[in-house]
Amino acid sequence: MPLAKNVMQAGFSSGQARAINGTAFNLTISAAGTTQGTATALTADINVVTTATALQGVQLYNGVIGDEQTIFNKTLNPIYVYPPTGATVNQLAANSGFVLASYTGVMVQKVDTNAWIGILSA
Repeated sequence: MPLAKNVMQAGFSSGQARAINGTAFNLTISAAGTTQGTATALTADINVVTTATALQGVQLYNGVIGDEQTIFNKTLNPIYVYPPTGATVNQLAANSGFVLASYTGVMVQKVDTNAWIGILSA
């Protein structure tokens, strides 16, 4: 993905460059619920969870193949990250969330109709 400044050099506005690069931000998310159905729905490309009690959750947006979302857990508590309904992340069973530890991130990408891969930070 090119840097926005490089796209802007081709004559695009900063807003257009961010849209092309898929960089919609939500920097103040509150995790919720304790199940896939009650977790906070994520709608941005880059998501920062700033409020959570232990094992509350967020749920990925059910986009199209190739879509990516990044989640950073900026809380003192671990949270669950759930796939969209009927989907999987890595080797987990359908609809199963995975734990995202405090102050860690994950980048997930939709690779099939109901399959996502996740790459965790250290």
